[in-house]
Amino acid sequence: MNFIGLRKYGYIISGILIFVSLYSIIIWKGFQFGIDFTGGVLIQVKFNKSVEVKQIRNALEKKGFTGLIIQRVGLKEENQFIIKSKPVKEYNQLIKDIEKALIDNFGKENIQLPFQRTEVVGPTIGKDLRKQAYKLIVIALILILLYIAYRFQFRFSIGAIIALIHDVTITLGSFSFLEKEINIPIIAAILTIIGYSLNDTIVVYNRIRENLQIMRKEPMDKIINTSISQTLARTLITSITTLLTAVSLFVFGGPIIHDFAFAFIIGIIVGTYSSIFVASPIVYDLWMKKMKH
Repeated sequence: MNFIGLRKYGYIISGILIFVSLYSIIIWKGFQFGIDFTGGVLIQVKFNKSVEVKQIRNALEKKGFTGLIIQRVGLKEENQFIIKSKPVKEYNQLIKDIEKALIDNFGKENIQLPFQRTEVVGPTIGKDLRKQAYKLIVIALILILLYIAYRFQFRFSIGAIIALIHDVTITLGSFSFLEKEINIPIIAAILTIIGYSLNDTIVVYNRIRENLQIMRKEPMDKIINTSISQTLARTLITSITTLLTAVSLFVFGGPIIHDFAFAFIIGIIVGTYSSIFVASPIVYDLWMKKMKH
């Protein structure tokens, strides 16, 4: 298959996805940071009967609670919800007051107590964690750039880094577009996606390097197309196997691991695509640019 010949279509698809992702992140919706990064109180509550978000919000607003974020998690029939509050001084009192308000409105017999989950993070800690998360991603990308530049050639590292930024941007863009929460487990998923995508890219790069010696007289586009074809079966088998695991976690893992698994699903799909249609074609374009000069 002529992967290099199709690279312009790949660039167009990637460009559209990145544009939509950046538009959603920067202009449209931004990020929905979890309390890990913003500070505040998170309560996960499960009802024994069918309840809607609007009913919960009305019940809490009657008791004077405003500015709460209320989201359904999991399947509708599970009747589980996340209630998030901004940072307050008396966390324990807030949790007790919300519990009382829900009992008064829905009845104690219709609520599973104690709550499924309660988390409290101070605003200062949340801000520090957000800064550390950004640093981790940047440091990871810099170290990868240096590693690939040392292991292969600098033009190879440029292709790999662009592909990784491509993968991270689209994954984060999907979270922004779907208004999913960004928290510490999601940052861990992003870092794992970087490693997973890089592994696919390095497998292709290794074969390109080997074929540069074996196919010295062949044009660069043929060398890269051959290298991708030779590693394609391995790449697809690995990606499909990992994807099936991520989908299983997404479907059966429950609300706590739901978004983590979702990040993996997007990352695996985009990472496999980028190793074929982004990283290697960029190496080809940089190679041809050098040859012309």
